Formats: sequence, structure tokens, C-alpha cells
Amino acid sequence: MPPEQQTPLPQNQQPTPNNNQATQGALYVLASGVVWGTTGTAQALAPAGAQSLVLGTLRQVIGGLALLLLAIARGQVKRDRFQQWPWRNTVLAAVSIAAYQLFFFSGVARTGVAVGTIVGIGSAPIAGGIIGWFLRGERPSPRWYAATAVAIVGCGFLAISSGDIRVNGFGMLLAICAGTAYSAYAAFSKDILDQHPPEIVMAVIFCLAGFLLLPLLFFYDLSWLWTIHGILIALHLGIITMALAYSLFARGLKRVSLATALTLTLAEPLTAGILGIVVLNEPVTLLTVLGIGLLLAGLLILTYRPRRRAVVHKRAG
Repeated sequence: MPPEQQTPLPQNQQPTPNNNQATQGALYVLASGVVWGTTGTAQALAPAGAQSLVLGTLRQVIGGLALLLLAIARGQVKRDRFQQWPWRNTVLAAVSIAAYQLFFFSGVARTGVAVGTIVGIGSAPIAGGIIGWFLRGERPSPRWYAATAVAIVGCGFLAISSGDIRVNGFGMLLAICAGTAYSAYAAFSKDILDQHPPEIVMAVIFCLAGFLLLPLLFFYDLSWLWTIHGILIALHLGIITMALAYSLFARGLKRVSLATALTLTLAEPLTAGILGIVVLNEPVTLLTVLGIGLLLAGLLILTYRPRRRAVVHKRAG
């Protein structure tokens, strides 16, 4: 049966990763979230005239090319591999991540950064839990429900603390579509990661997504890009926040469930909030502290697994 026609095993037949694999996977995803958290700071430090949608497109294109070069260097680009490549899921993943960029930035433009971010990022774990359950038979655990609820509330406090509150119905719908599209990308990617190394999977998906978004660059002024400042920002966004971050995310996604991975990506707003205080000198308010604290608590609930002590049974007599 070709890879793209494979169906996930029922829940009771799904292979269960051991605790070490789950912990490693969680740490990989948390690390990717921390790296993603630098994106907002980099955008804030970008040259004047740099549009968010342009930065997102450049990030996609540069990141895809960087991942492709890494895959080539590691000898992962082989002709026979692509003869059995699951192209259907690859195209769906690429379209999903490209749609995420368009939905997210369009939603933020209409409803503001605060509301757009909380609705977009906060809806991704919820959508991921639903998609993972129905498409992959991954039923979320009670720990996931508790951790996700706490983290989303924290994300909301952190977003509200920025003061940029604008409620726009269509903008919120676009942000929800962004979160759902990102969850779909992760689901299709996870199916491919079951068969191929992370670097080549991410390289193919992001190169294709970058190709889909590339025409947008012809409609914007790119003069800011041809400066040292602009080049450094673009390289940071593409190589660090895209190639490195998604390589880490892919490695984690192989080891944990879809719902768990998407909740752990809430490390992104946590990192962004801390960097906003430390680097951008944003004011510290009670809502900021509550948001950071709840986000951290939610991530700890999901990742902390106490070691079980071995029980020694003594024979009577």
C-alpha cells in the first residue's frame, strides 16, 4: 500500500512511546517554541517598511532552502526515497502551512496583535486535539486537557496585557482558521515523519510552501531588505526561527502525540513575553506576571512525569 494511502492504527493498537521518548520529544518541542518566541522580537527590530506578511514569506523561503541544504549535507536527498514519497500529504501540509501564514497575518491586521495572537495560537492546541483524535486515533489524556486550559488562559492574560484589544468578528474567524491550518500542517507532517527523516520532510514541505507564497513578494516594497540590518533580520527569521525551530519541532513531533506537541508550542508566547520585557523594555503588569506564570504551569503539567519507584514484593515467610 502506498504511504499516502496508509491509515492510522486504532487507538488501542497505536504504539505507545516510552517515557524517555516522550520526554525527549517534549523537550524538542519546547526548544522549538523557545526559538519561535524570538520571532516577534526580530520583527519589532526589523527595518522600517518591513511588512509582516513579507517577513513571513521570506522566513518560509529562506527556511525551506536552509533545510534543503541541511538535508543534502546529511545525505538524505536520495532518488529512490522520492519514488515512494507521500506527495499527497506533503502537498496538503505545504498548503496548510502557507494558509496559516495568510490567515494569521490577515487576522492580526483586522483584530490586533493581542486578540489575533491569542485566538490563533490558542486555537491550535484545541484543533490539534480534535484532528489528532479523529484522524490518528490519538485520544487526549486528562493531563492534556488540564495543561492546555491553564496554558491558554495564561496566553490570554499575556496577550491582554499588551493593551492592543480590538474585537473583530471576521478577524477572529481568520485567526481560528490560522490555528486550524497549523494543526492540519502538523497532522499531515506527522504522517510523513513516521516514514522519513525530519530535515528532508521539513525541507520538502517548506520549499513547496515558500514557492506558493513567493508571488506575494512582487506586491511589496523590498528596498529595506538590501541593507545589512535587513539581511540579518531575514537570515535570523529564516535560518533560526524557521529552519532550526522546525527541525526541532519535527524531531519532537515524531515522539509525542499531535495534541501534546501543539500545546507545548505555547512556549512561544511565553518566550515572547519574557523577551518583550527584557529586550524591548515592555512594562511588567500583574496580567503579564499571571500570564507567564500560568503558561509556565501549563507546560510543566504536560511535561513533568515523576519517576515511578519499583515496587519490591517480598515473599511471605
